[in-house]
Amino acid sequence: MTPVVPTTVVRRVQPQDAARMRALRIEMLADAPLAFLETVAEAAARPHAEYAARIAQVSRGGFTAQFVAEVDGCLVGHAGGVASPEHPDTTIIFAVYIQPAHRGTGVLKALVDAVAHWSRAAGRATLLLEVVVGNDRAVRAYRKLGFAENGVHQPHPRIPTLLELQMTRPA
Repeated sequence: MTPVVPTTVVRRVQPQDAARMRALRIEMLADAPLAFLETVAEAAARPHAEYAARIAQVSRGGFTAQFVAEVDGCLVGHAGGVASPEHPDTTIIFAVYIQPAHRGTGVLKALVDAVAHWSRAAGRATLLLEVVVGNDRAVRAYRKLGFAENGVHQPHPRIPTLLELQMTRPA
C-alpha cells in the first residue's frame, strides 16, 4: 500500500480564519517564546474581535499580508509580510511559524515564496527578516532559502539582552 502524502496549501489568510489563527498564534508563542514580540498571556487576553479585525486587515491590500500553510484542513504554519517604513523597496517578513511536525517538509519555503510573490507584486524587490542570535536552526533554514546576513545586529525589542541578526534576499 502506498502511503498518502498530505498536500500543503499555502494561501493568504481570509477573515474566516481568525479563530484558527488565534489558536496557532498562541501555540507558536508557547513553542518559541523568545522569537516573537508578545507573550502567550498577552495573546490569550486579547479579545477575539481584535484577532478578527487584524486577520481581516492582513487578508487584503499591499501594505501588510499574512499567509497560512494548511494540511488536511488544519493550519500548520504562517508567515507575514509588511512594507518597510524606511525602505520602500523592502518587505519585512514577520511572525514565521511552522508546527514542529511540519518543519523540514518544505512548508517554510512555500510560505516565504508566497510572501516573496506578494512583495514583488507590490513593487518591493527585497525581503528582510530578523532572527534571534543563537537560533541556529532558523538561520540555517533561511540560508537554504537564499537569505544572507546583512551585518546588522540589534537588541531584541522585548528582551534587550538578546540580539537579533538581520537577513535579506531578493524577493
